[in-house]
Amino acid sequence: MLEITIVSVCFNSSRVLPEMLSSIPDGVPTILVDNASEDVEYVHEMAEAYGAVLLENKENKGFGTACNLGAEHAQTDLLLFLNPDSRLLPGALEAMQAGADRYPSASAFNPRILSKSGKPSFRRSSVITPRTESLRSKTAEGDLELPVLLGAALLVRRSAFEAVGGFDPEIFLYHEDDDLSLRLKADCGPLYYIHDAQVTHVQGTSSPSSAEVAGLKGLFMGQSRVYVARKHKVPFAFSRALASALLQMLSPVVLFSARKRSKQCSFLRGVWQSRDVHPVPFKPTET
Repeated sequence: MLEITIVSVCFNSSRVLPEMLSSIPDGVPTILVDNASEDVEYVHEMAEAYGAVLLENKENKGFGTACNLGAEHAQTDLLLFLNPDSRLLPGALEAMQAGADRYPSASAFNPRILSKSGKPSFRRSSVITPRTESLRSKTAEGDLELPVLLGAALLVRRSAFEAVGGFDPEIFLYHEDDDLSLRLKADCGPLYYIHDAQVTHVQGTSSPSSAEVAGLKGLFMGQSRVYVARKHKVPFAFSRALASALLQMLSPVVLFSARKRSKQCSFLRGVWQSRDVHPVPFKPTET
């Protein structure tokens, strides 16, 4: 019997939500958390049609806060945070649960996440992890331990998620998966990639695509980059983020794409606005 609850955060996601919901096997507990979408009435219809629980935020409080709300209503041993632009392939949940059983000391997992073209991906490194912890291999023929997880389809033990306090509510969007991964790994156990569990993820389609939306995402990305790096005591967190933002502004793509230009300008602004933000540094729990 599956012991997994799916939690998915929606923000104007009506274009992709039906495909995600239709990929979930009957009887699997599913919680949708809507972050003040304009299309919330349609989300209501989809939740009712597929037997999902819908929780509504009257204002958009960010991805991590919405995930935490969904997790509070879950009863199973395992939680799967699944983006609305993702889709479970047949047998994915069974393979994830088998992987969790196979690695009892592990705290969280990624399935094999496939792009639209079918190319698999997993996190080999992060901007907040030392290079010495990066995976050398770009491919995997089986399960392996990971340095950090992707948030598009993140399976976590509910006990571990609760032990670390869930997602950091101070992170509105971006790098919340990096932060959660490092806290889980430090306090609750290693992170694993489960090769036999397959999920497709059409990146960047969970919310509308426009220059305005790209700008908002860039702003949050810049803010989160500095916040998370400082939280995990990355040396020269602000100056590294600023250098990255300035370098990306020099890309020729920025000149010819209004969307890219909006995103990169906002990323730079987000980094600059965070120059005086100093979160409490993360300290692993002593054992």
